[in-house]
Amino acid sequence: QVQLVESGGGSVQPGGSLRLSCTVSGSFFYTYDMGWYRQAPGKERELVAEISRKGIPSYTDVMKDRITISRDSADPRVYLQMNNLKPEDTAVYYCNAKTPFGGSYWGQGTQVTVSS
Repeated sequence: QVQLVESGGGSVQPGGSLRLSCTVSGSFFYTYDMGWYRQAPGKERELVAEISRKGIPSYTDVMKDRITISRDSADPRVYLQMNNLKPEDTAVYYCNAKTPFGGSYWGQGTQVTVSS
């Protein structure tokens, strides 16, 4: 069983920044493809960014040019740096791990609120 714990969410004013972190349990983090998703109230969960097991990032248009996804090879963590946040970025942000054997695991989510 893979466990994921997100942290780093909070309340920020428009234009502010946050850095989300996801800690992954177990010894096989280096084999997982990782992703960040978000879900706003009344909306479906949507992909924000992914990073492959080899460290290759990809971004959707949701927050492109304002975010950077990264992973730490020494620590089992994946990060999402978010800049120039907007009120429409308010959502619960979830970390996801995809294993080579088809497994998909989710964290409990971390709330991000952007408001003046």
